[in-house]
Amino acid sequence: MRVTTAQLPPMEESADKIFVTPHAVILLDGASAFVPVPVPASAYADYLGRFLADALTGDPAADLQEILAEGIKATAAHYDLKAGESPSSTVTIARERDEHLDLLLLGDNTVILPGGEILTDDRLDRLDLEPRRKYRERLAAGHGFDEEHRALLRELQNQQTQYRNRPDGYWIAEADPSAAHHAILKEYLIETVPWVIMMSDGAYNTLTHLKTNILDYLTDGEKLERLLNIGQTWEGNLDPEARALPRAKRHDDKSLAYVQVGQHE
Repeated sequence: MRVTTAQLPPMEESADKIFVTPHAVILLDGASAFVPVPVPASAYADYLGRFLADALTGDPAADLQEILAEGIKATAAHYDLKAGESPSSTVTIARERDEHLDLLLLGDNTVILPGGEILTDDRLDRLDLEPRRKYRERLAAGHGFDEEHRALLRELQNQQTQYRNRPDGYWIAEADPSAAHHAILKEYLIETVPWVIMMSDGAYNTLTHLKTNILDYLTDGEKLERLLNIGQTWEGNLDPEARALPRAKRHDDKSLAYVQVGQHE
């Protein structure tokens, strides 16, 4: 596979992490913490992502849910994390295996495929919790990122924790390895899916709101960086208080990987 990536800010300054192996691409988005957690979400996502990259380099055909479970377990042990009191991260994996493309999604990253097919894990959004509705309504009404907004985000995160990694809630990489077995899995013939685009929600949500034609920017990494800057500039200059596109903070980290499957240098 041939992989082109872009991140804003750079990966070392971001809670988004992208790791590339000879046969796989791994995208993680460490969740912003509005209540205290033992270690930063960026550190959690980095450790987990490196574990997954090492595992898939050593065994390119490994069971994706199994290695994710092992990775969650190892990361929780490394940081001495406890379920319900820990940072969390989305995980998306695209893996080339013989004539197939395997996709794993846990959390709300987005994968775009040819023909307009879009994959994401929307189980958290489907909870439709009241603090989320309220903070978005307040932003649309022009209240901005005030103290009440921050209080609603803390309440939202507390409520989300009650539903985290439960059958009646949603599943995410945190401290419970069993979450991995609830990840969404898809398998495609490479001949039908010659490429995929993997995006964190900070990139996808803004660019989708702007109706940006992402396919126009896929030729090289410089254009992908320009694409992410379009979203960042719009957020900062034209929607700084998140009235047009209600969101938790002015700028979320933005990451994108363009994966050409079956092509090699």
